[in-house]
Amino acid sequence: MEYRILIINPGSTSTKYAVFDGENEKLIETIRHEHDEITQFAAVGDQFIFRSGLIEKALEKAKIPVSSLDCVIGRGGLLKPISGGVWKVNEAMINDLKEAKRGEHASNLGGIIAHSIADKADAPSFIADPVVVDEMNDFARISGHPELPRLSIFHALNQKATARRAAAELGRPYESCNFIVAHMGGGISVGAHQKGRVVDVNNALNGEGPFSPERSGTLPAGQLVKLCFSGNYTEKEILNKLKGKGGLTAYLGTADGTKIEQMIDNGDKNAKLIYNAMAYQVAKEIGALSAVLSGNIDGIVLTGGLAYSTILTDKISEHINFIAKVFVYPGENEIEALRDAAIRILTGKEDPKEYVN
Repeated sequence: MEYRILIINPGSTSTKYAVFDGENEKLIETIRHEHDEITQFAAVGDQFIFRSGLIEKALEKAKIPVSSLDCVIGRGGLLKPISGGVWKVNEAMINDLKEAKRGEHASNLGGIIAHSIADKADAPSFIADPVVVDEMNDFARISGHPELPRLSIFHALNQKATARRAAAELGRPYESCNFIVAHMGGGISVGAHQKGRVVDVNNALNGEGPFSPERSGTLPAGQLVKLCFSGNYTEKEILNKLKGKGGLTAYLGTADGTKIEQMIDNGDKNAKLIYNAMAYQVAKEIGALSAVLSGNIDGIVLTGGLAYSTILTDKISEHINFIAKVFVYPGENEIEALRDAAIRILTGKEDPKEYVN
């Protein structure tokens, strides 16, 4: 039986949605939102009716009745730390997403919109593997100071999906494999997947791990403290250096990997140095996590938008292919990951989890 699935992936300036009949794509579209459309709302949660209305109108135009949907699944938002998997959208989750207790982000709308449309279809609604997935070992949380515990914030959806893909390529269940997965996009997260759990991962959001196109990653702590108290920068400006104006942007003035590769092709030695340094830091993080898994590794996965860069993936592979087989799966893969999560639930291969405040 083919199940009809609606997938909703809200971004800060767009709403991507798709309809699948089983694994077969029926419709996929990205609705771009003009700056004035978004800024009229005081908070992200206030955009709910606006965005859900656009999706419902688009479905109507495509002659896809809401009543034909078997389930709706949305990108997960900033909830409390939870384990990986598929979570049923319930009132407790909706309340947390609406109140934005742990921060405002467009992804908070995923579960809310999914639940609203699913209600009209008399169908279930879910989220899967949000960025707050936390399966870290207790000792992995220890940073070196009790006031600064290590946090699990990473690209859980794509990391889990690509690890499952690598496991399938090996002909084994994800839950029986050990992988190291590096998601390389605007931020870079590198996680140790031990038999279905991400037992250690860098906080890819605001200050840990390799530097990336927009983020500074781990910085020399003493020098950072002096910079903070130099009197030259506000708190906001320092935070912008960590996230948004760090990494490739700080060194080369752009976060665009294609432009940087053009700079390298044109003989820019500094661009080559910085790009190779990013690859070096990713490889070093992978090497560190190989110790976490005691060298028992079934594969290393390179994914995310930057994985389209063969210059980058080849340079990383040079450093780490002695550890285990390297799989390269470029792209964010969020729509496909949500589709596959829904199929696992609808076919009974996985049971949904119940969110509790």
